[in-house]
Amino acid sequence: MSFADKAKNTAEDLKGKAKEALGDAKNDDQLKTEGQADQKKASAKQAGENVKDVFKG
Repeated sequence: MSFADKAKNTAEDLKGKAKEALGDAKNDDQLKTEGQADQKKASAKQAGENVKDVFKG
């Protein structure tokens, strides 16, 4: 996996955590849910990259 891909996935995860925290603080369930979805999306991308790495090696 390239460093750029890893950085993008980490940034997306952090963005999701921030959205979730803001939604929690503002009592905004939609924003909180969006943040959780962003985190899951980043996690899935990371898992896909890890699978690619296994087959490259």
